[in-house]
Amino acid sequence: MRYHMRRADKEISDPDEIRRALKGTQYMTLAMVKEGEPYLVSLSHGYDEERNSLYFHSASEGKKLDYMRASPSVWGQVVVDHGYAEDECTHRYATVMFKGRVRFLESLEDKRRAFSTMINQLDPNPEPLLKRLLNSEGLKTTVVGEIQIEKVTGKKSPGIVI
Repeated sequence: MRYHMRRADKEISDPDEIRRALKGTQYMTLAMVKEGEPYLVSLSHGYDEERNSLYFHSASEGKKLDYMRASPSVWGQVVVDHGYAEDECTHRYATVMFKGRVRFLESLEDKRRAFSTMINQLDPNPEPLLKRLLNSEGLKTTVVGEIQIEKVTGKKSPGIVI
């Protein structure tokens, strides 16, 4: 079954707005499933426009990794929150939802690219952190995931600029 957005006036159809939302947010929320049991987690991320991928890093074991390894297909979203509109009973926001597949990066080169993407997106002063982390021995053993985006949709309140 194919679904459509009920309120076409809220649909984000401009790919640049979708990219700005993915690049301009700090957190994404991912939905996963393993053996019929759902799980939801919020993670900091970095968006790689060239690869249309989201990166995250993680401890080397845990529930989210168990879920992702059991089923690498995920659904996620990022939210640009413009706050509650007082006396209007509404919230001003933009949200981008995506479907993707998780893969875990193995090569040091791929991990460096991912960390560079995340740090440049999240840190207001990325250079000292990039210098320290990109050449660290710890990067070799850090778990870094890439979500390759397969499908994306967006929705926003009228008048919101991303």
